[in-house]
Amino acid sequence: MTTRIQTWGDAAAIGLSALCMIHCLALPLLAAALPFLGLLTDAPWVHWVFAATAAPLAAWSLSRPMIDGRRNWRLLSLAAFGVLLLFLAAAEWPSHELETLVTTVGGLVLATAHGLNWRKRSHDH
Repeated sequence: MTTRIQTWGDAAAIGLSALCMIHCLALPLLAAALPFLGLLTDAPWVHWVFAATAAPLAAWSLSRPMIDGRRNWRLLSLAAFGVLLLFLAAAEWPSHELETLVTTVGGLVLATAHGLNWRKRSHDH
């Protein structure tokens, strides 16, 4: 049962990363065509919500021990780096112009950690 819940956590985290990517990459294009969507593309709270949702989901999903009782510290470190990038992007660091790039890289890093975790857990059983 724990494995199914764990897999669900990784799947949810990967889905959240996909939503983040859609927001970062597609919404600006839609905003050019439909100006009212422009309010969502530059809303700082959207980035904070994604980062604040990703952090506990990643911590819960990736910190659980593997079947042998050990934790995968490499994946945890990779995920922590991805979450850090999401928070830095939400804070517009290093600049507002690089926010989309930093968010995209952070989302990809985090999704990669969850994908590797999912794969590792499915091979363990």
